[in-house]
Amino acid sequence: MSTPPPGLDHLPTMVADLLGHASVDLDDATIEPVEYDVPSLTTVARHWVSGTARTPRGEEQYRLFVKQVQAVQHSPVFEHIPLEIQEMVRTAYPWNIEGAVYRSDLARRLPRGLAMPRAVGVFDTDPDSTTIWLEAIPARTAVWSLERYERAAYLLGRLSASATVRDLSDVGEFRWNVTDYVNGRLQLSIIPQIESEAAWQHPQFTDLQHRMRVAASRAHAYGRELLGMPHLASHGDASPNNLLAGRGSDEFVLIDFGLWLSKPVGFDLGQLVAGEAQLGRVPGVDFAALDEHCVLAFARGLAEEGCDIDVETVRRAHALQLFLFSGISTLPEAEMPVEHIAARALLARHSLDLLDRTP
Repeated sequence: MSTPPPGLDHLPTMVADLLGHASVDLDDATIEPVEYDVPSLTTVARHWVSGTARTPRGEEQYRLFVKQVQAVQHSPVFEHIPLEIQEMVRTAYPWNIEGAVYRSDLARRLPRGLAMPRAVGVFDTDPDSTTIWLEAIPARTAVWSLERYERAAYLLGRLSASATVRDLSDVGEFRWNVTDYVNGRLQLSIIPQIESEAAWQHPQFTDLQHRMRVAASRAHAYGRELLGMPHLASHGDASPNNLLAGRGSDEFVLIDFGLWLSKPVGFDLGQLVAGEAQLGRVPGVDFAALDEHCVLAFARGLAEEGCDIDVETVRRAHALQLFLFSGISTLPEAEMPVEHIAARALLARHSLDLLDRTP
């Protein structure tokens, strides 16, 4: 049986806020752990809390999503990280950004077409952990067609360039830049793997060995190039999984703000395009066409907000970021399903092709 989430003693007040009443009486509260198949270093647990409340309008149902986050050093996975890089991981991996985002008024600043769950409670359990209570977002199905990807890219461009949003781009007060990432995770973990012979045994990656090694040898130069690019607001993990279907067919609800930071222009295009392939699912549209449509749509979103960054800058920044944050780390892991390997190989090849086309 899972431990009840912190903040449960505030449940009547949170439910009253959720339902729009001064106060309510709760008849019951059911707590259900949420199974989630994507591992996280900083998320302790996820729960649904639901039940019935007696309100001035009579009995009403309520449902809340609860997410507990903690500093990375408290994760069970942390002890398996090599001792020589534990301190680097501890200081380089943000955990408290999401709480800061939900305490802010970002929801009122989002461009039309984007929304986020309303937080009814954000509690610091101790200096190294926070619990966030959110309204439940109704499950709505959506097919990720080329048009849907384009719409998402356009809105992410507007999000990045919006002057009011950018005022909150560093609300988590976490200092980070791309060279920290290159000098840390890539240099210490990913690049040594690429340089080893054992990593290239799978036939779908054999023909990529030379190209990948050449590109990896330029990772530090790519990082410096990105550091000189314009920096804008960024969701940080704008994969299709984190862009839920909104009320309208062209609306999205953003979730998972743990990497909300100021980053080089076009950063969110990377996860939008690569997110499905990273999870072992090949997008249902041509990868190259999808990418180009998203770049152009993102640039239109920037222009809509009065941002004069040209499309070629967006295209180059995207190519660099897609490789450094996705393509370079696609080599297969042990016992990975064949379809997952195929999706990763497709992503690796596409990221290298983009680098070649945007010198």
